[in-house]
Amino acid sequence: MSNDKLRRQITFEAARMMCAGQETDCYRAKMRVARRLFKGWIKPADLPSDRDIRDAIHAMSRLGETRPAPTSELDTEELTGEPLDRFQVYRMLLAPLEMVQQNPERHPEGDALYHSLQVFALARDALPYDEEFQLAALLHDVGKAIDPRDHVNAGLTTLEGAITPRTAWFIENHSAAGALRDGTLGLRARRRLEEQ
Repeated sequence: MSNDKLRRQITFEAARMMCAGQETDCYRAKMRVARRLFKGWIKPADLPSDRDIRDAIHAMSRLGETRPAPTSELDTEELTGEPLDRFQVYRMLLAPLEMVQQNPERHPEGDALYHSLQVFALARDALPYDEEFQLAALLHDVGKAIDPRDHVNAGLTTLEGAITPRTAWFIENHSAAGALRDGTLGLRARRRLEEQ
């Protein structure tokens, strides 16, 4: 099997596992797939990057693609076509959050899905007329099921084209808003946030 073909198969199978909620970390997903497809030692250079896996998840989420990648020559044109309804995309990205356990000191509620639903309920009560704000509250942690180390960028990359720029801004700045609330945000960052 050629290195490019192996890399593509690992990419799309790892992305499928993450979309299906079978794995929450890109590295673990690609290692599980690599061990299954290649019954020996595999060079790190033959593995796809986390970015490749996030891009595949984004393509799959646009189409509702969660079945295994074909074992024949993989054609990325299979992942193009009409995008799904945006609410189907949101549902697909939220479902794996149920398997993402959070730090019990900061999030005693447990999994990331329950946390996201709680934040959404608070946002809905605070600003019932603001769909973009509510959507940001609901989707702010979807990246935790894709790349827990950089969940904001992973989430924004995956949601690209499915949310408005304002919703993306809310998601991008939710950590700074939390720091502002806690009083731990620096003066310059506070001014920048307030100016927006």
